[in-house]
Amino acid sequence: MNVRGHMAFDAVLIGAGHNALAAAIHLASRGWSVGVFERSDAAGGAVRTEEVTLPGFRHDLYAMNLSLFAGSPFMAEHGESLAAHGLAFAPAEHCFASPMRDGHWFGVSKDLETTVGRAAEFSEEDAARWREMFAAFGADAPHLFALLGSPMTKRALAKVAWKAWRAKGTSWMLDTLRLLTSSPRAFLEEQFRSPEIRATLAAWGMHLDFAPDIAGGALFPYLEAMADQSFGMALGQGGADVMIKAMVARLVALGGTVQLNAEVAEIARRDGRAVGVRLADGATVEAKRAVIAGVTPRALVGQLLGDGSGDSRYDNGARAFRYGPGTMMVHLAVSDLPDWSAGEELKRFAYVHLAPDMDMMARAYSDAMAGLLPTEPILVVGQPTAVDASRAPEGKHVLWVQVRVLPAEIRGDAAGTIAARDWDAAKELYADRVVDIIERYAPGTKARILARHVETPADLERRNPNLVGGDSLAGSHHLSQNFLFRPVPGWARYETPVKDLYLIGASTWPGAGTGAGSGYMLAKMLAK
Repeated sequence: MNVRGHMAFDAVLIGAGHNALAAAIHLASRGWSVGVFERSDAAGGAVRTEEVTLPGFRHDLYAMNLSLFAGSPFMAEHGESLAAHGLAFAPAEHCFASPMRDGHWFGVSKDLETTVGRAAEFSEEDAARWREMFAAFGADAPHLFALLGSPMTKRALAKVAWKAWRAKGTSWMLDTLRLLTSSPRAFLEEQFRSPEIRATLAAWGMHLDFAPDIAGGALFPYLEAMADQSFGMALGQGGADVMIKAMVARLVALGGTVQLNAEVAEIARRDGRAVGVRLADGATVEAKRAVIAGVTPRALVGQLLGDGSGDSRYDNGARAFRYGPGTMMVHLAVSDLPDWSAGEELKRFAYVHLAPDMDMMARAYSDAMAGLLPTEPILVVGQPTAVDASRAPEGKHVLWVQVRVLPAEIRGDAAGTIAARDWDAAKELYADRVVDIIERYAPGTKARILARHVETPADLERRNPNLVGGDSLAGSHHLSQNFLFRPVPGWARYETPVKDLYLIGASTWPGAGTGAGSGYMLAKMLAK
């Protein structure tokens, strides 16, 4: 929607990512006038679906898994109205699997007996442990999700802790604290005997920036495994952008404004308060009650606020905000799904991780952090058309390949075969390496490729400045920059030193993913 001249809203939102849209929808449903201003030609941030290879092949450019959104508190409140605007999910019964170098594989499907049976092929003890862990998850999950869905305020945390302690006791609280601070390797070696099961779960740590031996990474493999076992996965019907289209339509129906190709150049202040924004084309927009920025802390302090917030501690913390390793996306239009050597059943899974052991994951992470192109990166091969055939012409498929983890700036190649030191030059060469790895696990895949589209870490940042260095998470989730410390210690409540200016998005608690947590939690606070 194009609007020019004098513009005034109760809340002005910078960026049209899903967190900003969630905040805008909730505020608009409470009677606020809202205006969302997005620099790009499309809303959604890192949730976009486009035909980047061939006509009729719809590729989720970045985010593919919408399970967090489907199960979010925001969806619980606003889901019915979003469904009326076209939101629909494609459920995945077979969630994720990992083939091993020796041809064995392990995978998690929604049917418990199916997963337990696969575990038993490696270890009867592990099969029993999986069953025990799943049984306990039902009672543990409400308290864990209450923590992950809670604003980082003393009062909110005290309430979550009190309820958990009353229900579960001191021993459970200590065990949970240990889980929250453990590395994936420490947790998984304690739980399972089978290296194959450990590796399959550890791959989820690599979706964030948790290599096997980094403290704080155990929670994510545990939660993903148990949540998928409990509920399966949810993809967007026809593409992840079905979520964004529904959110924009709902917001407009509530009277909100979404303006694309409208880059915000500066946040206007008066008497220490945010009072609006100035667009790059010179237009000004008044904010009567709040300016909500869906950007990184560095961008807020270094660009939108010009000379900073006026609080040196906040500004220094924002400038020191750390980003994780980079990501490459390889999108393939294919004539058929890969013929996985480990078994035909792998064609049914939403995700196939090519990460056969934890030592390999640790090497890839270490190489990337040293500026080297990993010899063997972790590959997340998404097979969305195995779940939702509508994304490609009849009989054809798309593959969504996320390459983790990579350096933002190339200092060398661990394999010694790529001489390029910038991503534009290394782009196709490294994509060839990625396809070669897939070929090793699924011979004949190369011959099935009809077209491919590659986005390097540099491309990701060009598309979306929040993805600094290709960090698809918009900031490291290591313990020193998570929970109460995200994005800046002392400022985890979305407030900033500038009155009526708030920061949301993946750089803030609860971090990356499609759960709309920061936008929804802030909007609830403001609407009160």
